[in-house]
Amino acid sequence: MTYRSDSYIFPPLIIPFAMHDFKPGWFVIYTKPHHERKIAEQLEKMDTTPFLPIVKKLRVWSDRRKYIDVPLFPSYVFVNLTSIETYFDSLGLKGVFYYVRDGEKIARLSESVINNLKLIVGNFTSEIEVSSEFLQPGNILYIKDGPFTGFSCEVIQYRGKQKILVRIELLQRNILLDIPVEYLMGVPAEADN
Repeated sequence: MTYRSDSYIFPPLIIPFAMHDFKPGWFVIYTKPHHERKIAEQLEKMDTTPFLPIVKKLRVWSDRRKYIDVPLFPSYVFVNLTSIETYFDSLGLKGVFYYVRDGEKIARLSESVINNLKLIVGNFTSEIEVSSEFLQPGNILYIKDGPFTGFSCEVIQYRGKQKILVRIELLQRNILLDIPVEYLMGVPAEADN
């Protein structure tokens, strides 16, 4: 069986191992630097659902300071693929390098990771920090107030401040958020067991 896209014909030998039994879901495309928005726009035109988390970062020039919108994860675009054809068509987009893999398989993200990212970006556009360094496990606490009421979170000390940590292991990145201490409460006793 040969797969065809507008720009490529893919013989069966180069189809990634896990694509023979393709299941729809969220995947991650690695792009050329500064091509994330263009690729997200092109994916939308293909009737595919991309997700490009955008945050505000302060940029300082010699004559001014300004908040600008930048991708939370530079060079990465999340995409909800519904068919193998869409996978191959997206590989033909200018600026796409490859899909992120987990071994031989194309790595899939759970819907909950995407939903959590959307929730974080929707509520903390200028207070998010991304780190690729290894961070020791923190305390698990519940959020009792604010936009994340009812969620559990990992809280660590980072550069002298208490921060919420969200690990995105597939990308080897950590998202760090500031949250007022009064929003947090300890884990209930039954969760400690």
